[in-house]
Amino acid sequence: MKLGILKDIKVGENRVILTPSEINTFINDGHEVFFQHDAGKKAGFPDEEYIEAGGQVLATAEEIYGTCDLVAKVKEFEPSEYDMLRENQIVYTCIHPAAHPEEVQVLLDKKVTAITAEDTHRYGSPNCEAAGKAGAFMGLYAIMTNNGGMGKFVSGLGAAPNMTVLVIGCGTVGKGAIEVLHNNGANVIVMGKTIGHLREISAKYSGSISTMIGSKYNIQKVLPTVDMVVNCVRWDKSNSEYMITRDMVKSMQKGSVIVDISNDYGVIETFHETTHEDPMYIEEGVVHYCVSNIPSIIAKTASVAYAASVEGHIRNILNLGIKGACIKDGFLRRGLVTYKGYLTHEETSQIQHRPWIQPEVILGIENEKLDPAPKNTSAVSTNYYNREDIII
Repeated sequence: MKLGILKDIKVGENRVILTPSEINTFINDGHEVFFQHDAGKKAGFPDEEYIEAGGQVLATAEEIYGTCDLVAKVKEFEPSEYDMLRENQIVYTCIHPAAHPEEVQVLLDKKVTAITAEDTHRYGSPNCEAAGKAGAFMGLYAIMTNNGGMGKFVSGLGAAPNMTVLVIGCGTVGKGAIEVLHNNGANVIVMGKTIGHLREISAKYSGSISTMIGSKYNIQKVLPTVDMVVNCVRWDKSNSEYMITRDMVKSMQKGSVIVDISNDYGVIETFHETTHEDPMYIEEGVVHYCVSNIPSIIAKTASVAYAASVEGHIRNILNLGIKGACIKDGFLRRGLVTYKGYLTHEETSQIQHRPWIQPEVILGIENEKLDPAPKNTSAVSTNYYNREDIII
């Protein structure tokens, strides 16, 4: 099979999905690997390293799309790439399909086999860890006086107290943020929905971190007392109620900071997405840092960790084909978004009111011994295609 590594073109994106280490493995398996010129340059991997590992350089994205059976990148497709997609091509990238109806429609129209990478991580995405850790650092930068913040230092100084930070969510993102903030001397409060997770965090830090159930009531009570809020919650997109309203933001201290790592509209009323080029804004006297691709600022480290985590998924596709890979790898199967013009992603069906079909059904592998995987969200959709109307 021919694998293509694209240069990501999203504004502010510096990562690359695969490094020379992984492509050498694929080549030793008997596959051809092509990479777009300068695909890894911003992450510290020049073309020469890919060539030394056995890769073949192509000048443009058009050549990658036109040559390769499987195409991989880090972030979602940009409109300039839509026309390059080909029928029966396999694509692996972070699509975030439920939030991108136009992109989903293109994938359906082009009849590509699309896998959304963020749903394939068995042990949590390294990008989530990177976002939590780097996002915490950027929050500490945002609170500095020259950025409009109150000018408080994380660990305090002699006779001056340390910062108090509220981290909402204790998954992979939240744990990364907690580690950085605690290790740098912040007084950390963690809110989550599961007592078991909160107990684990409390035990890890020997009781030096405060934990609370993440209810709206508790958030409202705590907000006026903290210097920074880090939102790490994966939001249910069907929820129509804000977790943090504008009035709640108004209650915060002037010059305090909100770092919205989750970056979902509908969670924090004062949120709007920002970029690395213009990362902060002030609303209701509070500095907001709301960059959508935070891991890009630590591109080398994030790329190495991310490539290692997706190597197995891509290798399974290359060696076994999409059906064999989805039998062997349940997390890859649950990340299938479209297949030959049909939607196969339940959350997208629920949010966008589109019909869908389960991946194992359309792939014809229902009776195989499937590697199990939990659902990626709590979404439920019974809006199925009529099976008799499906033509493969």
